[in-house]
Amino acid sequence: MASRQPRSRPRTRRLFTSPRGARTLLAALVIAAVTVPLSGAAHPSAVPAPAPAALAPLRATPAALDERYAVNRGSIRAAEQMAAGHGDRKRAAALRELAEPARHFLSFDGREGGRGAEVFGDLSTARRIAVLVPGAGINVDKYWRLRAGGVALQRELGEGSAVIGWLGYATPATVSPEAVTPGLAEHAAPELRAFLDELQNSKPSARITLLCHSYGSVVCAKAASGLEVAGIVLYGSPGTGARSVAALHTGATVWAGRGGSDWIADVPHEQLRLPFVTLGFGTDPVSPGFGARHFAAGDGGHSDYLKPGSLSLKNLARIVSGRPPAEEGRHA
Repeated sequence: MASRQPRSRPRTRRLFTSPRGARTLLAALVIAAVTVPLSGAAHPSAVPAPAPAALAPLRATPAALDERYAVNRGSIRAAEQMAAGHGDRKRAAALRELAEPARHFLSFDGREGGRGAEVFGDLSTARRIAVLVPGAGINVDKYWRLRAGGVALQRELGEGSAVIGWLGYATPATVSPEAVTPGLAEHAAPELRAFLDELQNSKPSARITLLCHSYGSVVCAKAASGLEVAGIVLYGSPGTGARSVAALHTGATVWAGRGGSDWIADVPHEQLRLPFVTLGFGTDPVSPGFGARHFAAGDGGHSDYLKPGSLSLKNLARIVSGRPPAEEGRHA
């Protein structure tokens, strides 16, 4: 049986007098109070890295992909050497792992905390492609989290599939003002659209699905208008900034799910519009008013959606494959 859902409509009026609006404002103030004292701490973007090598347009043939992977491997190794010279052994070690011969990066830029797109599986033969868009706290130093999910999903999908972990934007820190505002997502959306356009041009007959976790769902929503993808899946979402699926202006099937132990359910799904910033992301995508199709995500927490053996992983793989998820219509 479905559990009680938060209100489906973002309220931008009388927020200072409503209890829920007060909680939203209070949460934002608490986050600011926590992060301001940390502003002087070392940030992933503080580690220098060289500009990446120029890339030819993406072509999904074995020879062209091998060449592209090799070019990006060279960019990663150059970033590793610069990090080592800077004295950051942790960053250098993380980059050394990314540069291993078995890793396949379509793009890489070590600056500003690190950005890149890694392929899991054989992109040249893939008929089904999932593009993972991560949320807050993912950068080169914590990239293993995105990789683990990509590997698990590709194994679940099996032959004829590929998964791309798209870390193509500067993600917000998990506890930061940026994590409750749309600014970084607005900057990321054109980059995601450009990447998907290039991918679609190189794989015109493939079925492409966007899988958007947490703050990544805000990025996907900002990029959604007119995207020619089969599906957009929002999970562990704090909201998207849109009132409904219709407001996304997409012909893709939009799915939403949330694990039973995901703390994101307790985030107020409101929007507070101030003169220079918007706080919060509005309507909960799993609420009936949003209009998404629901998939069962099991009892997992915020970081468990791609956990091997989980119901959420099995259902995400079914959606990417064009099959209905198990227990469609039930959600936590």
